[in-house]
This record gives sequence, C-alpha cells and structure tokens, in this order.
Amino acid sequence: MTPTDLQSALAPYIAAVETEMQRAVADRETLLHPFYGMLRYHLGWADENFQPISTRTGKRLRPTFLLLTCAALGGDWQRAVPAAAAIELTHNFSLIHDDIEDRDTERHGRLTLWKRWGDAQAINAGDGLFVLARLALAGLLERGVAAGTLAAIQTAYDQASLAITEGQFLDMQFETRVDVGQADYLRMVSGKTAALLAASTQIGALVAGADAATVEGMAQFGHELGVAFQIVDDILGIWGDPARTGKQAANDIRRRKKSLPVAIAFDRADGAAAARLRALYAQPTLAEGDVAEVLAILEPVGARDQAQRLADDLHRQAWARLAGLAGQRRGC
Repeated sequence: MTPTDLQSALAPYIAAVETEMQRAVADRETLLHPFYGMLRYHLGWADENFQPISTRTGKRLRPTFLLLTCAALGGDWQRAVPAAAAIELTHNFSLIHDDIEDRDTERHGRLTLWKRWGDAQAINAGDGLFVLARLALAGLLERGVAAGTLAAIQTAYDQASLAITEGQFLDMQFETRVDVGQADYLRMVSGKTAALLAASTQIGALVAGADAATVEGMAQFGHELGVAFQIVDDILGIWGDPARTGKQAANDIRRRKKSLPVAIAFDRADGAAAARLRALYAQPTLAEGDVAEVLAILEPVGARDQAQRLADDLHRQAWARLAGLAGQRRGC
C-alpha cells in the first residue's frame, strides 16, 4: 500500500474524529467564545482572531489506532468515535501544558497558546480541554456502548491520564539530573508517551467487546509501539536529516534532553567520558563545540545503534503479540 493509498484508507476515521472533536469544543455561550477559540486555535482550526482556518494539525495517530483496533476485533468503529475524540483531546491537553512547562514558543509553525495569551490563560485552557475530553467519553452511551463497558473505559482513560502526568513529572525532574540511565528513561516514556497509545488500543478492544486477555494484549501492543515510537523520535532528534525532520541536527542535545541515546551513554561511558558528559549536561546552555563533544561521547559507546536495536526489538515484539492475538481469535 502506497502512502497515498494509506491516507485514503484512513481518511474516514480521521474525518469522524475531527467532527466529534469539533463538537466537543463548540462554543457554549457568546461570552466564552474566546475560551473555546483558544482551544480551536491550538487544535489548528482557528487563527489568533478565532476565525476558521485550515492549517497543520497533529497526525491523529492515537485515535486512529483506537478505531482500527475496534474494527480489527470485529467491532463497529463508529461506536468508538467519542472515545477516539477523547483520546486526541487529552493528547492536546498534555501538549498545551508541555509547551508551558518546556517554554516552547512554537507548535506546527504557530505561536503556542501560552506565548500568545500568557501562562494563566493557557493553563486554564489546557484544564478545560482535559475536562472536555473526559465528558466526550459519555458520547459512547449514545452510540450504544453499555454502561459497564463505559465504566471500564473511564478507568483505563483515568489511569492513562495519571500516567501521563507521572511521566511529565519525571521528564521535568530529569532536567536537573545528570545521572539519568536507560531504566529511568524507559519508566518516564512509559508514562509520558506510551500510556495514551496503550489506552487507545485497550479502549478500542473494550468497545469491540473483546475478552479480558485480548484487551490486556492490545494494551501491551500499544505500549510497546509507543515506547518504540519515542525511541525513534529520540534518534531523529540527534541524527535526523534536517530536510526530513524540519529541525537542526543534534537539536535535542542543544536542548540538553535526556533522550535514550544520552541515557545509554550515562550508563555505558567510561569514568572520564561519563564525568565529562555529566559536566556538559550540567551547564545551562551548550555551545556548538559542546554539542560536538557530546556526539563524540555517544559514538564509541554505540548509543545510536543500541537505541535503534531496542526500538526494533519493541516493534517486533509488538507485532508478534498482535499476530499471537489474531491466532488465538482464529482458534476460538
């Protein structure tokens, strides 16, 4: 299947999610138009004057996985659309808060919410988006999902939401640490990145009415893919081609991010190299010479290759798990 064919195949799922999300963030009253306008601005549907526009949005990866999981397990994916919208709204709530905490000034080529309207309004907008996401789950009842299933979905959603904030806590805490190893890193991304994708595939299975073992297996599948996705992003953040990533090579080093290749180096570099790496990352900023020095420390410990091997292993493990679940269902 070509990228164009894939895009066409996924278009109905993404369009259904967009419609449901737009309904969730529609104006409640005239006085609150700027509040909901800020949400639509962040989601890529409005400009700074809250007028409708068409611009870059996120990939809608997580809700698409949720709907595809539901369909693959024999469920009616359209019944799962409110949950898919809730997942994407939650992802965007976390992005609003991440931008504030990381002081990122641009997202998708536009000013972030806090940069345009200030920290206080951005925090409040993020909080509102989180609540709207949870309220969106109630739409499952209108689509015929049983109340007991909705309760299980809400529990999975809440657990993932907590895991996101735990992961973000660790990510921020790691900014002031120079001893972040691979185990610490994996614990952090299990919450910050993987938890919501795991919840997506888990919730898709729940809407489809899958048995408990399949629901758990799909959650693990999503978790493994989520961690692998972040590791690949980490590799690109250091060694990616700027023509493809749109970012300067080694940009994550300039930002002193404790990504997986750096965590591997903290674990594996010899005494002098490890001490120098800690000293470099303890600095408030890194000059270009410092960036080159970090790259020189990463190379001999095989940080890039080891990170890639772990990502590949997780991909294989995830797809093997999926194949096993499919085999079990055929054997039923």
